[in-house]
Amino acid sequence: MDWTLVILSVVTFVTVGYFWVKKQYRFYEDKGLPFVPPRFPLGNLWGVGSTKHAGIFTKESYNYLKGKDIIGGIFFFVRPVVLVLDLDFLKNVLVKDFNYFQDRGIYVNEKDDPLSGHLFALSGQRWRNLRHKLSPTFTSGKMKMMHSTIVAVAAELQKYLETFANQKEEIELKDILARFTTDVIGSCAFGIECNSINDPDNEFRKMGRKIFDFKGLEFLRLFFLAMFPSIGRALKMRINKPDVADFFMNVLRESIEYREKNNIKRNDFLHLLIQIKNTGKLEDDEADLGKMTFEELAAQTFLFFLAGFETSSSTMSFAFYELAKDQKVQARAREEINRILEKHGGEYTYDACMEMKYIDQIIKETLRLHPIAPSLIRNLTMDYEIPDRDITFKKGQFFSIPVIGIHHDPDIYPNPEHFDPERFTEENIKTRHPYSWLPFGEGPRNCIGLRFGMMQTKVGLANILSKYKITPTSRTPMIMDYSPSSAVLAPREGMWIKIEKA
Repeated sequence: MDWTLVILSVVTFVTVGYFWVKKQYRFYEDKGLPFVPPRFPLGNLWGVGSTKHAGIFTKESYNYLKGKDIIGGIFFFVRPVVLVLDLDFLKNVLVKDFNYFQDRGIYVNEKDDPLSGHLFALSGQRWRNLRHKLSPTFTSGKMKMMHSTIVAVAAELQKYLETFANQKEEIELKDILARFTTDVIGSCAFGIECNSINDPDNEFRKMGRKIFDFKGLEFLRLFFLAMFPSIGRALKMRINKPDVADFFMNVLRESIEYREKNNIKRNDFLHLLIQIKNTGKLEDDEADLGKMTFEELAAQTFLFFLAGFETSSSTMSFAFYELAKDQKVQARAREEINRILEKHGGEYTYDACMEMKYIDQIIKETLRLHPIAPSLIRNLTMDYEIPDRDITFKKGQFFSIPVIGIHHDPDIYPNPEHFDPERFTEENIKTRHPYSWLPFGEGPRNCIGLRFGMMQTKVGLANILSKYKITPTSRTPMIMDYSPSSAVLAPREGMWIKIEKA
């Protein structure tokens, strides 16, 4: 072996790699834009997933770059990602210039991981076609149809909590609420009575925990797949854990076969998707939506599950956390709930829930303070020039919208760390920029299930607050600490509170 040649090749490779990385890290400097200084090999991702949540990284980056320009720069590994700093330009990204920014750039590998081909991740015309098919299943009328299912599960939750309330016990509320939303989504999306509230070791709950739990390097693997999807697909890498994917595919296949064989119809999301799969239409609508394959249906049902149970349970957990610390707000919320329930004969009707305006304000302020999705990612579908600037970005460039940074900006929300539902009265909302509150995104690619998420959260909050009082304990943190291994914002040590009869 010619060791001289080997050594020369290694030195050449290292030298070329060094200068390539240096060139990558000069990306924003060459464009005259501010940026957060990176360190090889993770760029600005040091500590993400191990010591701090990705949302904290986003907030820190926004605070570092705010006021320096309308956009700035951060690095995921060696790949530059543009951070949006100006709300007017943000409107361009989400709405005005949507055709340039219509893709999220999320890793999809339908061949090896069929459940990855869902609405949230798909791009281009496939996304447009699927959004067209699914939009009729998320109308207010369809949500009203599912409302009674949510109320029934909430009644089970209320009953389950009674024993703890009678004994004025300290409980970990986050897991209990996740079991509640698991049961709701299991029923609405799969037609399965999960009974996770009373059985925390239920298989649905176990799989739900695994979906959002990313330990250490697992988090960096997801960033890698988002930044370098072609390499991921070439290596047949999956974004979903195999055992989780197999479980949901099998459950769904069995549920559909049973329904079709026995001609069973239910007022849930799965029934709507089965109609589209078989006929390309909904029973009460003549519009031809086009049929779906089983794999397409499975991916959308899986999305409904993962987007519906963790986000809503975390939102409720954070809401109860803030209400436990502010008894005046909690008392006012309870008064509104009980007054409206009395008006509607004690029933949690759809109309009764829609009347609970102060509960709406509490949920919106909770999502401002603790946005479950702390950032939004967009990927350029074609070359784009920044308006009135001689700066052009090439197709494939990632843009990040720092939701959590905007939500905590004192120039937008004075005293931003303080929980204050009054920020979301109709009058106060009108005083702010319309793109200053983004927990569900905005524009054509906003969250299609926001109505369902708000409804589920409101029913859960109202059922508990109407009967029980929530107070802090010695284990309730005064300053919230987020779990670094969670894909969404979630408390690091759970949500410990005391519950008693109101």
